[in-house]
Amino acid sequence: MCRKVVIGMSGGVDSSVAAWLLKEQGYEVYGVTMRIWQEEGRHHADTAAEDAAKVAEKLGISHREVDFSEIFRRKVVDYFTAEYRQGRTPNPCVVCNHFVKWQALLDYAKSLGADLVATGHYARVEQLPDGRYTIRQAASVRKDQTYALCFLTQDQLAHTLMPLGEYDKGQIREIAARLELPVAEKPDSQDICFIPDGDHLAFMERYSGEKAVPGDFVTADGQVLGRHQGICAYTIGQRKGLGLAMGHPVFVTALDPQANRVVIGENEDLFSRQVVADHVSLMGLSDGSLPGRYSAKIRYHHQASPCCAYIGEDGRMYVTFDEAQRAITPGQAVVLYRDQCIMAAGLIRNPEAV
Repeated sequence: MCRKVVIGMSGGVDSSVAAWLLKEQGYEVYGVTMRIWQEEGRHHADTAAEDAAKVAEKLGISHREVDFSEIFRRKVVDYFTAEYRQGRTPNPCVVCNHFVKWQALLDYAKSLGADLVATGHYARVEQLPDGRYTIRQAASVRKDQTYALCFLTQDQLAHTLMPLGEYDKGQIREIAARLELPVAEKPDSQDICFIPDGDHLAFMERYSGEKAVPGDFVTADGQVLGRHQGICAYTIGQRKGLGLAMGHPVFVTALDPQANRVVIGENEDLFSRQVVADHVSLMGLSDGSLPGRYSAKIRYHHQASPCCAYIGEDGRMYVTFDEAQRAITPGQAVVLYRDQCIMAAGLIRNPEAV
């Protein structure tokens, strides 16, 4: 009797080929398109569901659309807006993967009598010698998506299949073309799914019904340089869109939500070695110990860099890089790797120079 697996189908080429691979491996595959946002992305959501349905029909698997918009709003969008108001730059994909694309999908899968879920992510689930599950980086370093999966739990990983982990994007496109899938040439999505125009400040004003409050651009010693349009419009390391005539490039070096100030400085002011993180997940560490050497990423496209890390008495994770890193940004995840596998992760709170 073949095992049932529910795969999240976004209407893109990756999840479509992943569904085919699972079927080829002998699984009974159920395609599910998650409707997660209803605001102005209705046309996009409808197109995604239609594309996924066409692929499912082509592959001879069942397909259905499920409304996860309520949990997405509570767990992802509310978190996203709250973080920006606290002067942090959130990564909504990290949170969505944990609460929606895995947990909500897994709960739904169980209602169908399935005990496995799958996605089209480029990553590999691996069980360590001690029995603990972790995520290994994809064979394709360029497409590796492990960073965004850093908060998946042991239970989630034990019920997860990631069929694309051994492939690169070119191979997936070739398979889709050979199968004559209707999405074979469909471009990859790039923006935050619920903010397709990329204007997160306008989105937050629309979502909350509250206008952003302007404040001061200041230097580190408090000199006022000009007025900003609202603290939510800025992130650490930002250079463009500041509207400051300083005669040379300047950057956002800190955000002060209490005083509603955006601190401006030089490029060299952006470098620091220490990261402090909370909401710590010890994915690959069975005994709960952390002190040791790792490579760590501080954002999705960051090159993992050597560091040491430990858990303090306050329960937070302290990471010190061998070399100073640029624009360590509160709200982003810091992810620790060893031998290409995720060992631990946390949410960055206050970078400090060492």
